[in-house]
Amino acid sequence: MQETRGTAGSPPRGLAGQRILVTAGASGIGRAIANMLIANGARVHICDIADNFLDDFAKAHPDAGQTRADVSKDADVDRMFEDVAENLGGLDALINNAGVAGPTGAIEDLDTAAWRQCIDVCLTGQFLCARRAAPMLKAAGGGSIVCIASVAGKYGYAYRTPYSSAKFGIIGLSQSLAKELGPSNIRVNAILPGIVEGPRIEGVIRDRAEQVGVSYEEMEAQYLDKTSLRRMVTADDVAATIMFLLSDAGRNLSGQSIAVDGNVETL
Repeated sequence: MQETRGTAGSPPRGLAGQRILVTAGASGIGRAIANMLIANGARVHICDIADNFLDDFAKAHPDAGQTRADVSKDADVDRMFEDVAENLGGLDALINNAGVAGPTGAIEDLDTAAWRQCIDVCLTGQFLCARRAAPMLKAAGGGSIVCIASVAGKYGYAYRTPYSSAKFGIIGLSQSLAKELGPSNIRVNAILPGIVEGPRIEGVIRDRAEQVGVSYEEMEAQYLDKTSLRRMVTADDVAATIMFLLSDAGRNLSGQSIAVDGNVETL
């Protein structure tokens, strides 16, 4: 994809025709991203590990491609990119979205296997996908990688050490790749969602409440009190920011960590 600039007074280049892979794109934030991309004319391929979500996505978007793949597994990632090459004929953007919440607990109580699973999916998975995407983006003349991190990637997060560590790593990965791939006209940015409404944050709040011995309602209020706008964000808020980054309006944004969080002040 050779980026073009709009003429004076013209709207920025849109998403129409862009070939985009969204990992974990069948539900949650990934589904919102895929939905918005498709609505704006992009050609989309997704992966996920949940058959029920993949089936639902296929019914809603029969023309989109999909692969059942676990991004923490080399063989699955290789197979997914083979599918992308076949279905899309190339790649203009990678949305590195797949992740897990990881365990909640005191450091001395954390299970080693749970730590590794969180790091493998959240961080190593993004490395594996970026490694395969880079040659395809170079072949297209440039493009974009957007890595989904978290505000937990800029604040320490008590009792969620694996998740926070992985998200810090994603920011480092994004900034390093922005420097490495910039000369090839590939922009790399990280998105840091805050408290995103939905089942995942409900589970996180419930687990944290149990950890410190308070009610769910009290813990939810504590989370929102640390956010300047005193409200959660939505998956569509995250997706809209990605639309901006992938359009010509974001053509000079690279190496950035952009929080979509209502200004979370601390965790």
